Amino acid sequence: MSRFRRAFAAGSLALLGLVGSAQAEIRWTFPDPATPLAADTLHVHNLFMTIAGTIFILVFALIMYSVMVHRKSKGYKAATFTAPRTAKQVALTLLPFAGLLYIDYVVFGIPAYHAVLSYEDSKTNAEMVVKVTGSQWKWLYEYPAEDIKFVSLLTTPKEQIHNQAPKGEHYLLEVDNPLVLPVGKKIRFITTSTDVIHSWWVPAFGVKRDAIPGFLREFWATIEKPGIYRGQCAELCGKDHGFMPVVVQAVSQPEFDKWVADKKAAVVAAAASADKEWTKDELMAKGKDVYEKVCAACHQTNGQGLPPAFPALAGSAIVKGPFVDNDGRLVKDGHLDRVLNGKTGTAMQAFRESLSDAELAAVVTYERNSFGNTVGDFVQPSTVKKLR
Repeated sequence: MSRFRRAFAAGSLALLGLVGSAQAEIRWTFPDPATPLAADTLHVHNLFMTIAGTIFILVFALIMYSVMVHRKSKGYKAATFTAPRTAKQVALTLLPFAGLLYIDYVVFGIPAYHAVLSYEDSKTNAEMVVKVTGSQWKWLYEYPAEDIKFVSLLTTPKEQIHNQAPKGEHYLLEVDNPLVLPVGKKIRFITTSTDVIHSWWVPAFGVKRDAIPGFLREFWATIEKPGIYRGQCAELCGKDHGFMPVVVQAVSQPEFDKWVADKKAAVVAAAASADKEWTKDELMAKGKDVYEKVCAACHQTNGQGLPPAFPALAGSAIVKGPFVDNDGRLVKDGHLDRVLNGKTGTAMQAFRESLSDAELAAVVTYERNSFGNTVGDFVQPSTVKKLR
């Protein structure tokens, strides 16, 4: 055997060993699987890569062998193929074709079919339900059985985003309210959107599902080990698409039960705050916090907006106009109505489901008395509660 062929054979065997080891060990760019779906996806991926890599090496080796052995310098001449085709030529064409069909539809098809069926079976033995609603640019999480819902927003400091401070460890992948889930339970997720198409994606779970306005779409996950898992919106959903992370905190069942109890207590406290008489200063302070978290992405921190999609609040006729009429009823398309119910056909979304009475009253008060607006009035949470 020539030196070239010995080297090529050794290299091929080494590469085959590397590809084979991928089946059990190499994760490529995949994170450690945290769910059965993610483990199944990694297994199928590695199986396909092993087979495809092996076919590539064998075909490449055959080509190189033919080139080196049957070259002109050794006295070989190119064959002349003329009709009719011989049985040998037909067989040498059909056999590889049949082999590839077998690999595609049997070797690849059966594991892929099993993985897809498993991925789509969100209802069988589901132990809890979580609804995920995407909005520009935040996630609303709802636990129907536990009667809990909250908004999850990016908390990366603006100084980091504008390169005025060093990037943090979890830059653009940190939120104020992570999705908390128990380990060891099959969780059925239902996704939708209030505006454009979003996509809820956590790589370690092996799931990614588009959230489409007007549709309810499902997927599931059983998280096998506690930890914090990070992802993001995987759809180009607007100018702040990169500021819409997903953070999931997986905990034991007792920890989850405690979290549920604490969340319910916070809901009770928020409801009680609607009956409290707030001072204007209290409303302005809380409103500033709510505005910077929820509204500034569209209307900007200075209230100048990004017209025409996101109109300015500074000097706005709606902001400076009345929000209730002389009989105390909500003014249609007035300031409070616009924040509560949004505006159909525009980027302005409704906040009645995602903000509490106190938060709604505070942010409306803040907008009416900031950015050069000097309306002077303020909205009590009890008023919002009554007008919902």
